[in-house]
Amino acid sequence: MLAVLIKEFIQLTRDRITYALILAVPVIQMLLFGYAINTDPRHLPTALLVQENSVFARSVVSGIANSSYFEITHQARTPAELETLVRTGEVQFAITIPGDFTRRVVRGDRAQILVEADATDPTATGSALAALARLPAESLRHDLRGAVARPADPAQPFEVVVHRRYNPENITAYNIVPGLLGIVLTLTLVMMTAIGVTREQERGTMESLLATPVQPLEVMIGKLAPFVIVGIIQTVLILLLARVLFGVPMAGGWPGLILGTTLFIIGSLGLGFLISTLTRTQLQAMQLSVFYLLPSILLSGFMFPFRGMPEWAQWLGTIIPVTHFIRIVRGALLKGQDFADMGPSLLALAVFVCVVAALALARYRTTLD
Repeated sequence: MLAVLIKEFIQLTRDRITYALILAVPVIQMLLFGYAINTDPRHLPTALLVQENSVFARSVVSGIANSSYFEITHQARTPAELETLVRTGEVQFAITIPGDFTRRVVRGDRAQILVEADATDPTATGSALAALARLPAESLRHDLRGAVARPADPAQPFEVVVHRRYNPENITAYNIVPGLLGIVLTLTLVMMTAIGVTREQERGTMESLLATPVQPLEVMIGKLAPFVIVGIIQTVLILLLARVLFGVPMAGGWPGLILGTTLFIIGSLGLGFLISTLTRTQLQAMQLSVFYLLPSILLSGFMFPFRGMPEWAQWLGTIIPVTHFIRIVRGALLKGQDFADMGPSLLALAVFVCVVAALALARYRTTLD
């Protein structure tokens, strides 16, 4: 028993990838769940459209800015600019203070401000919208005095009208199901490719290619092409089920969605091929695939609000391709975004494809010569 025990420890130290994952995965999980995951996001980017310059309007703006949930990042000049900021996802909230706000407050004539929330992720907006309930009473408390005071009127000085854009009923499936497409493609394409190519290396099939004039790029395309069809089938199936079973809206944006899906499938397959060049066994390939999948689930905005994470975690999440693909899918299905709206995410996926393909070809030459 002692001899077998010593032998297993020696073998474990020789299998460096497994040994590293045994130590790294628990540490990474603890750091991510302890520091990065936050279901009560604060300091969410907010755009303002203030159509009057008055003391009351400035007090409301100050009340919004003093809240820990809202961070005013944009001052819009027109409603169209405000609409663009919300549609492209640059801001989580868009707040409009109309030009007759002060007059209506003084007269007690149902004064209102409009708060538009990007509700594609209900978890990200729920706490912030709940915090707005205290805004009417608190923001104008020091202004409604003297001649404009209404001590006998128990009503709020103004009303906060909330419009939940793109998901007015706060249906969680509208957020989870489109994001699930990115996770499923990552899980199947990266892992299947990595394990499949590594299996051929274990069996010696890949070595037989050295006796042929085939080039590394030709090997890569030939082995990955069938999996592209698998990815397309999975995409169509998930979108059909999302519509039929969960009623996920299909707002449009199909050209950008098709291009984004194609880039993501090719990039995921290239990543799986790259993993296969870094590993010697199928177990190692599966372990590295899971090691990539874990941050893809936690830091991409799939399960937890992306803007709820600290800045360093958002930077890490931005590097992960799944983050950009999920933004493309949600933007197309829920917002009907066009190419211009998806531009940054499409560019990120294109860079991902180029980098992964270059690394995979370089590693293929290194490991098989």
